[in-house]
Amino acid sequence: MMISTKGRYALRVMIDLAEHSGGGYMPLRDVAERQQISEKYLESIIVILSKAGYLDGLRGKGGGYRLTRAASDYTVGSILRLTEGDLAPVACLGGDEMKCERAASCRTLPMWKKFYEITNEYFDSITLADLMVQGPPAWSMGGSARPGAHSEERTGEGGSAQHGQVRFA
Repeated sequence: MMISTKGRYALRVMIDLAEHSGGGYMPLRDVAERQQISEKYLESIIVILSKAGYLDGLRGKGGGYRLTRAASDYTVGSILRLTEGDLAPVACLGGDEMKCERAASCRTLPMWKKFYEITNEYFDSITLADLMVQGPPAWSMGGSARPGAHSEERTGEGGSAQHGQVRFA
């Protein structure tokens, strides 16, 4: 699974708006400058986010975009599924679920299903508010499986927390 620039930039735009709008509208030009992303490319992402009700837009002087809810109400999973489509690692698990003739006897299907579940659970456990925290959060360094719930230390198979490291662009 490879997250495209569309998904990564959508996350960056949402975080930027959460951090800088203060409840007001933020011109897309300002977001594009701060994020060093083409304004034209951001427009195509903003359309997707606005149609889904994630952003509210206002035209004219003093216009721009703002989040429609609190940053803690948006999950990384919902934003990625909106911009990327289904996050299924193989076609037979995708949203349109292509029925595979071998599904009943497939030795790898249970593995792919578990990976799909883990991926969705992980991305759904991270909110924009979690990503707004300054510095590398504990969960990105192999800490708690759920951001904000630092009760359980998770490490990789070799005992090193670095195995669970995740970076977002």
